[in-house]
Amino acid sequence: MINTISTYDRCFLYGDGFFSTIRVSNGLPLHWPLHLARLQHTARQLGITITDWSLVSVAVTEAIAAEKLANAVLKVQISRGEGGRGYSPVGISPARVFISHSALLDYTVWQQQGVKLALAELRLAVQPALAGLKHCNRLEQVLLKQEAHSRGVDDMLVCDQQGFITEAIAANLFLHHNGHWVTPQLGRAGVAGVMRGHVLSLRPDIAEVNWLLPALAEVDAMVLSNALMGLVPVQSYHNQALDLALAKTWCNELLC
Repeated sequence: MINTISTYDRCFLYGDGFFSTIRVSNGLPLHWPLHLARLQHTARQLGITITDWSLVSVAVTEAIAAEKLANAVLKVQISRGEGGRGYSPVGISPARVFISHSALLDYTVWQQQGVKLALAELRLAVQPALAGLKHCNRLEQVLLKQEAHSRGVDDMLVCDQQGFITEAIAANLFLHHNGHWVTPQLGRAGVAGVMRGHVLSLRPDIAEVNWLLPALAEVDAMVLSNALMGLVPVQSYHNQALDLALAKTWCNELLC
């Protein structure tokens, strides 16, 4: 496993890589099999070869033990490797794996009180070949975070360039409509999060929908999800109050 990054590394030069961000709880990487499956899927989609995935799992375990991590954030980032100048992946060195860790934020207040969402002005580019993948080209999310900070909001609901509801800045969306929970389909843009996948495995009745913004007029509750904060209810969207009690009840049911 590699601990330093070269200026010739493709991940540094072009964002030619992918990653997963894992919550460590009581010294264990939560949902690691789901994270590993997503890493493997992304590697196949991008044509990046990892010869022995078991070494990645071992490296994760060793990193947690070496740093004595109890509750933390662990990031596994995989680069196509090192190469010369130019976009071509021909003649690139073997893929490299980087593992880093950081402090875990406390999401208790968000989980208890909910968050306020605004509608993002920036829209996500539509690129089906990359849709759903957590690749290292995250400039859209950087600009979205910048927008959120400038507007003083907790998070934002983000659409793609065709106007379809997609996700939040760094979380997936679940929407309650007419007695049922649904989640945006991610075939054009967005990231298919591990927590989203976990929820869908628990609740196969949740439909994946292609909704334009006007559909939100009939949504009465929302929940955000990602691997670090788990499930977080939405208090309001665009200054319109939502059913916080319904969202919190649903979150508690799933987490039991």
